[in-house]
Formats: sequence, structure tokens, C-alpha cells
Amino acid sequence: MSSKKRSLDPELSAGYQVRRCHRRFDRLLNAYLARRGLKSGFWYYLRILWIEDGLSQKTLSDRTNVTENTTATIISAMVKDGLVERARDTEDKRKLRVDLTSRGKALEAELMGNAFEINRIAAEGIAADEVAICLSVLRRMSDNLAIAFDELADRPVA
Repeated sequence: MSSKKRSLDPELSAGYQVRRCHRRFDRLLNAYLARRGLKSGFWYYLRILWIEDGLSQKTLSDRTNVTENTTATIISAMVKDGLVERARDTEDKRKLRVDLTSRGKALEAELMGNAFEINRIAAEGIAADEVAICLSVLRRMSDNLAIAFDELADRPVA
């Protein structure tokens, strides 16, 4: 009986290509952040808080897809760097809100400018309609993977 080895050429793997592209986005973004003396993990939390300030640590964990312990550590570092403050939620005293400081808010214009620049560089030489198709396909792939994950989590281990 022969066992045929299955292989997936990385150049034909959506997962591989997305990971490689993400690492390159991340590397360039981190270079911009380092110039401002900011740690790389801060970006994802700042980005969410610029859209909706005053979220709980739990909500930030959910939206960044990062464990609550890791989120607590990153938020503590952001407090130390003067980017955010923790405060008790006025409606539910058990919850800690995370609010941007004036320094955290002031970084938005500059860092979002960097994000626009990185996206411009990434899309250089690619037609706008192709970029739109790529974004649409990636959103749908992400949705499919989320559904598959939820279904797997609900399925008993055999």
C-alpha cells in the first residue's frame, strides 16, 4: 500500500500568502511605531480605541482576538507610556474602562497617516478594482474560517 504525500505549494496557499503579506505589513508598521518609541502591540488597541474610546478590557480582548491576560499586560504598558487610562465603568463598577489620554488621541493623525501610506505602498501598481476584489475575498474567507472555527468548537472530540 503506498501512501501518497499531499503537498500544498506555498505560492498556491491562501493561508501562506496572507501570512507572508501580513508579516510584511506588520514589519513596516512596526518600523513607523518604533520611530515614535511605541511598542508594536499598541497599534491594534489604539486603532480600536480611536474608533470607539472607553471600551472594557474584555471587549478589547475580543476585538483584537488576544487573550485577556495579554490584553491586561499591553494595557498596563500603554498606561505606563501615557497612552491610556483605566477607570471604573460608571454603569457597571465591576468593569474597567480603557480611555485614551490626550497623548493617545493625538497620535491618531500621525499613525493613521502611516497606515494610509503603508496601504498605498502595498497597492502600488495594482488597479483599484483588483484591490477592492482582494478585500472582498479576504473578508469572505475570514467569515468562512470564523464559521468553521465555531462549528469545530461546538463539535465533540471524536
